[in-house]
Amino acid sequence: MTEIRPLPEYLVRRFHGWKATNYAENRAWYKRLAEDGQRPRAMVISCCDSRVHVTSIFGADQGEFFIHRNVANLVPPYEPDGEPHGTSATVEFAVTGLKVAHIIVLGHSACGGVNGCYDMCSGHAPELEKTTSFVGRWMDILRPGFERLPEGDEATRRTALEKEAVKVSLENLLTFPFVREAVDSDMLTLHGLWNDIGEGGLECYHGDQGAWVPV
Repeated sequence: MTEIRPLPEYLVRRFHGWKATNYAENRAWYKRLAEDGQRPRAMVISCCDSRVHVTSIFGADQGEFFIHRNVANLVPPYEPDGEPHGTSATVEFAVTGLKVAHIIVLGHSACGGVNGCYDMCSGHAPELEKTTSFVGRWMDILRPGFERLPEGDEATRRTALEKEAVKVSLENLLTFPFVREAVDSDMLTLHGLWNDIGEGGLECYHGDQGAWVPV
């Protein structure tokens, strides 16, 4: 496969810098993680947007979070159809294998995937309507959220859809039998967060109030 090239030199230099500092200073911890395996208390489902840095937001160490990233931090509904389902497989492993105590769905401002869904559902992104669009078919998961957006200016509605992405994912998580069972038995709690990248803000969804509250 001649198309596959060696790692860019700037990444090689960064790796050697990490190995000589962070790894060297915490060698025992890394070896313990390798030998004992992972025991994260929480799973975080976040967007693959490069500006969303989950471990930095919470000051987390290696082994603390089980992290899954995808376009617009979406969780599809439970569909045991025998087909490949990456996000669903990750949720299954987190709940039944790692037995995490928390699942956090983390949305964020200026989300490209959510904006694409907004444009598609508004009839302004025909390219996403095509059956050949992987992004478009993935963003179909968020259509129910678009349909319940409140009236208002476009900027407000786009932000509201970012938060709907979190809520839709939380709703879909509860369609998984093993998630519902863990929640009902108080072995698992679900949490929804929205991060304002520019302001460094974090809001938490309070399901009992149906409201977003600053953390």
